[in-house]
Amino acid sequence: MIDRQHIQNIVDGKDRLTAQQALDLYNHASLHDLGRWSSQMCNRIHGDTYRTYIIDRNINYTNVCSARCTFCAFRRDVDDHDAYTLGKDELRDKLTELVNLGGTQALLQGGMHPDLPISFYEQLLVWLKSKFPSIHMHAFSPPEFVEFVAIFDVPGFPKTLPGKSHELPGEVWSAKLDVIIERLQKAGLDSIPGGGGEIFASPVRDRIGRGKASASQWLDVMRSAHRHGMNTSATMMFGHIESIADRVDHMDQVRKAQDQAIENNWPGKYTAFISWPFQRENTPMGRLPNWDRENGKPFPGEDIDHPEYAKVPRMSGATDYLRMQAISRLYLDNIHSIGASWVTMGPHIGQLGLFYGANDMGSVMIEENVVSAAGTTYCLDEALLCRLIRNSGFTPAQRANDYSLLTVHDGENSPDLAVTDWSKHRVEQLHQHGEEAPESLTQLTIGSPDNQ
Repeated sequence: MIDRQHIQNIVDGKDRLTAQQALDLYNHASLHDLGRWSSQMCNRIHGDTYRTYIIDRNINYTNVCSARCTFCAFRRDVDDHDAYTLGKDELRDKLTELVNLGGTQALLQGGMHPDLPISFYEQLLVWLKSKFPSIHMHAFSPPEFVEFVAIFDVPGFPKTLPGKSHELPGEVWSAKLDVIIERLQKAGLDSIPGGGGEIFASPVRDRIGRGKASASQWLDVMRSAHRHGMNTSATMMFGHIESIADRVDHMDQVRKAQDQAIENNWPGKYTAFISWPFQRENTPMGRLPNWDRENGKPFPGEDIDHPEYAKVPRMSGATDYLRMQAISRLYLDNIHSIGASWVTMGPHIGQLGLFYGANDMGSVMIEENVVSAAGTTYCLDEALLCRLIRNSGFTPAQRANDYSLLTVHDGENSPDLAVTDWSKHRVEQLHQHGEEAPESLTQLTIGSPDNQ
């Protein structure tokens, strides 16, 4: 039985949702109620006028990766024919295009390359900052830092083999991580994105993220970043072999980590939480048979001792996504922003997310290589993103990394209002790095929202 008064107290900021109550909401609350409650909470935190987006570029500087995640279609080995590491000329072109489009942030992430030294990253950041001083460098997810600790030559510290970061003594590991973060921050690193969160539960993580950061390592990287004054985000990828309790546990660990940052008055915090369903195309895990929802039996992922545990994915659709996003808003009461994931869910489910706890529509998609490698990418330009927000009853506003408003689009020169004929408005196809054959990708270019 759902205690509606208790939920209203949570919405009003007077109480806190427990893990069991989050599970009860997932299993028993109506989608309508979840949308209403999460929207009320979002309005309390952000007001009911503006909904935001950012103009940034997701630059995957290398696709070489020592990990072997079963959900990834992007990674390559060093000697693969289509392995790459971007050079300065390519990076200059990408950042120049970003600046010309009014962009303010570079989201720089790669695979976990086993051969690049710390000097490569330091020189890269120094060079980028010298050429593009106005661009916020939001770079290197926690799994990359875990690999940095393993392989970097840092004076006074040992190193180990790729994927063996955990073999270093705990105190040595933490101290080396701090030094690496300090050096990269000095070189120009501004904040750290929350990539590689996936699902924290060990039975799941051990199966889908071979050679990748453990949950405790992921959280330790962010703790170090927060102590050093850098903000971060947190993510969750669901809709595969995990249980619903695993999803709630993931959010609970993020909430506790944020509580710790607040209690210790660390200068950095988690600023946002973004979740999305697993995209199965072209991935090893995608070759597993789907769970049969009609057989009347419990999902194997709910029981670690089930003979089919981790062998059958439970894919998530729009309804499941909206339920989880709404619950994340209600549960993560200490996280400022909840982002809608239109990149994976499509523009109109992303738009609907604004009524299920999300206050932010993420980024104008100039470039994306990881999700698109798994089969489908939606492309929106600034005008279309603004139109989706405005058609939802809000005023679109471009934001910075810290969610401060840069430009409020309330005048006739707003990107969407400047379009006179939506039937002729189209978005150029998403940039793709590498040699993927066009027929191997499903790329959906979105025109007028009214015509979808």
